This record gives sequence, structure tokens and C-alpha cells, in this order.
Amino acid sequence: MGDSSGDSVSIDIDLIPLGGKECIVKTSKGSVSVLVCGDQEKPALITYPDVALNYVSCFQGLLFCPDAASLLLQNFCIYHIDAPGHELLQLGADVISSDEPLLCVDDLADQVAEVLDFFGLREVLCLGVTAGAYILTLFAMKYKERVLGLILVSPICKRPSWTEWLYNKVLMNLLHFYGMCGLLKECLLQRYFSKELRCIVQGEESDIILTCRRLLDERQSLNVIRFLQAINERHDLTEGLMNLKCKTLIFAGESSPFHAESVYMSTKMDQKIVALVEVQACGSLVTEEHPDSMIVPIERFLVGFGYHRQQHFASSSSNGSNPVSPTGNNHSCIAPELLSPQGLGIKLKPIRTRVDVQI
Repeated sequence: MGDSSGDSVSIDIDLIPLGGKECIVKTSKGSVSVLVCGDQEKPALITYPDVALNYVSCFQGLLFCPDAASLLLQNFCIYHIDAPGHELLQLGADVISSDEPLLCVDDLADQVAEVLDFFGLREVLCLGVTAGAYILTLFAMKYKERVLGLILVSPICKRPSWTEWLYNKVLMNLLHFYGMCGLLKECLLQRYFSKELRCIVQGEESDIILTCRRLLDERQSLNVIRFLQAINERHDLTEGLMNLKCKTLIFAGESSPFHAESVYMSTKMDQKIVALVEVQACGSLVTEEHPDSMIVPIERFLVGFGYHRQQHFASSSSNGSNPVSPTGNNHSCIAPELLSPQGLGIKLKPIRTRVDVQI
């Protein structure tokens, strides 16, 4: 673990959710919760969740898939960074003091950099969902030398439209006056999941929806307001997207309210380093609603960095010829023909995602 003699200080919590160790890291922008999963000698993968979610409600669906777990935990130590005040209830997620200044999106990106400094991490891969994807994209723009690659799920990159801005204002007012009420949870569920998943079948909701409702009850309303306010005042990243040099894999749920913006984002990036996977009948939270559709694309994406799944865990979909395993100077990403959509419920956009290998 990092040196606590500097500005950042850690408080270890005697709790091991998802096989990890929870830390509260104090940064110049305030305290942030980080769950560390895996061997810290391995390369680092950091995650950042969407509004009102934490690592449990945003990423457990993906990480509980045996194929995904074997792929990610075999190769990485995962650092789950929660937005300030969004940690698990049993960790004592208190309301952030009103004396603490409101954080803007740049502050949140800088906070990620301080977390990396604390753990002594130089270069990382990033996995973010919607608001979290925005924060990690901004982090990649500000700290280009520290980001090897981005995996973005239903990302956003533009300033909020007037419709989204007003809608978020309504959500903040609901949170302020009524807390995490039933209406507020319905609005958030529409943000996360497709209409198909939210349908009540034979008088019962799906387990995913029920679990998400329960986890939303744990959120401190004022902490959610602070994160939502920062995201509602975000600036446009479009001009900086073409300058990003890290390989990027974008998942866009076709039923997500941010689907069009996610596709737009992919078109504004260097087509040699970006791949877009559209997931049918899925909302923004692909990691929970259709995590199976992410496994093969992520596996092929990671091959571009020299990472592989253990052979005895490899699924039939990954058998056959592999793309050329790149050396450190190879800039190849993933090729569309390697992302077979059969049986995965995914649709690929016909964009170029591979360049010549430099020997």
C-alpha cells in the first residue's frame, strides 16, 4: 500500500467484501472509498460507477461472471473507486459536511490521480459507467501518461442538454426534500436499465431490479446530490477526444438514454484506437443487465495489451485463432471479426478498430 506519510492517508476497514480490502483514502479534495481486490503486485485496473451507485451495485454483475472474473482477476489488481460519500452503508458513509466545498468534475478527476499516487500506481486501465466513464475520460485527458486504456460503458462526453439539465435538477430537488423516495428510485432505474428488464412479470420484479432498489436505499441523499450536481455542470470533452491516444472500448446499451451520445463519442475519437459495441435490449448499466455481452470484447481488447485468460477458463467463444499478440510498441486494438455477436446479443458498429502492426 502507498506511503501514508504524505498528504494522503488511509484507514483500513476490517471488511472483505468481494474478496477485497476497503480503504478510506484522504485526498486534498476530500475522502474517498477504495476497495482493493487482488494482488497489488499485478497491473492496476480502476473502476468508477455511475450516479448513486458504488462498486457493488455497478460492477458485481460483471465480476460475478466466472469468465470475466478469471480474465480480470487473473491479470489485474482492481481498485474500485467510489464517488465521495457513496461507499457501503456498513462502512459508515456519513453525509459529507456542508463545510466541505462542492467538487466539480475536474476535482473528481484530480482525486482519482491522488488515489493512484497513494497506492503508488503509475499506469492503469480504466473501467467506468456513464458519469464514472466521464470522470475517467476526463482523467485520461488530464493525465495522459497514466492511462493505458479505457473501457467505457454508456459514456457521456458533452455538456448536458437542457432536457437532461432540467431533469437532473428535478432529481436533486426530490433528493433534497424527500430523500431516496420511490419516485426518485424509479427515475434512477430508468437511467440504468432497459424497459424490458423493468417490466414486472407475473407480479414480480427481476432480481437485478430488486437488488438495485435495496442498494439505493443505502445512499445518503445529500452525497448523491453533490455528485449529480458535479455531473450536471460538466463541460464538453469533444475537442479533446481526438487527442486521446489510449486504446478505448465503448459499450453502448441501445435502450440507454445516453446511447446516442455514446455513439457520438466513438465517432469523435481516433478510429484507429476505438471500438464500439452496441448491446441490444439493454440500458446504460450493461455491467449488470447484460454482463455476458462484455466478456469476449473485453478479452479481445486486453489481448492488445498482452493479457490472456487462463487456458482452462477459456470459453468456446475464444477458441480458434487469436489476434497477433502485440509487443510493447504495437498499437493494434481489436478487430470487428474477432467480436462475434452470435449468441451474445450484441451488434457491432462497422468502425475500423485495427491498424498495421509495427514490427
